[in-house]
Amino acid sequence: MVTPRRGTFPDLYVDEAWLAQRTEEVLDPQRPIVDAHHHFWRRATPYFVPELLADLACGHHFRGTVYMECSTMYRADGDPRFASVGEVEYANGIGAEFASGCHGQVRACAGIVGRVDLSQGAAARDVLEAMLARAPDRLRGIRHMAAWDASPDVNVLKRPPPPDLLLDPRFRQGFRHLGALGLSFDAWLYHPQLPQLIDLVDAFPDTVIVVDHVGGPVLTGPYAARQDEAVAQWKRSMRELAQRPNVRVKIGGLNSRLHGFDFMDRELPPTSQELAQAWRPYVETCIEAFGSRRAMFESNFPVDKCGCSARVLWNAFKRLAAGCSEDEKADLFAATAVRTYRLPDALRHAA
Repeated sequence: MVTPRRGTFPDLYVDEAWLAQRTEEVLDPQRPIVDAHHHFWRRATPYFVPELLADLACGHHFRGTVYMECSTMYRADGDPRFASVGEVEYANGIGAEFASGCHGQVRACAGIVGRVDLSQGAAARDVLEAMLARAPDRLRGIRHMAAWDASPDVNVLKRPPPPDLLLDPRFRQGFRHLGALGLSFDAWLYHPQLPQLIDLVDAFPDTVIVVDHVGGPVLTGPYAARQDEAVAQWKRSMRELAQRPNVRVKIGGLNSRLHGFDFMDRELPPTSQELAQAWRPYVETCIEAFGSRRAMFESNFPVDKCGCSARVLWNAFKRLAAGCSEDEKADLFAATAVRTYRLPDALRHAA
């Protein structure tokens, strides 16, 4: 067994030399792609515009991206309730940079998902409106991470939320403003929490809710000894969520020890065939349950870059979608993200 040395929460170290050992030809290189979920941050391995540009130049045909909050570039001064507005301001500036055409046809940060502490209750609306004022053409949604588990082997966030955040009345007081302001909600949580998400969805049937990272199946810690039970529980919850028409799912975020995979600990990076084989049960379940019009691929970079390169990752997704129709592929790789986050329609098409 190789000693773990890469990409474990919360360290998130990207080993570029290790990744470079795996090279592949790009599959279906003309397929338009809108990456539905990536971050910028200053962690063990910083990831900003230069790193994003390098990944966008990997050979796949990227047309745009959606920026996902990760508590970076917060305001250092002023009312702390509005600190997270700084992240939206930063991402909006990057979106404007790409919209100028200085990086070619790709439109990074065409959509932005910010973070607001919805447990502020009614007071959350002031922050939501401040974000919209700073990025009216790109802010499309909010994520308030709910991922919590009783086991420290599972709880990967430095500052975990309360265990029942999604059920909290004050959180829901804040949440109710999203629909009124035309904003969606991205939900990141672990699979045992999915019933709480179902309850939230039923309470707000008119708000678009996007389930990140295929619903967070956890196969480590106390779940490692009963993986079949955990997967069955995850599958039941995801199929139930799919019955709610306001719910979407992001396919990705699986390249982690949290989900029982050890690719990042091997001597050589995984091939796209290995990733596709490992992820197939989760990906096929999501596509079958939600259909292509409510499912979209995400890189979750730089988090998932700890385990594979951009070229290999998107090759894996293309292998997983190989049996889909042309219309279904168009949805999964671009159109669903465009519809969900109300991005420019041109991003669905080849440049």
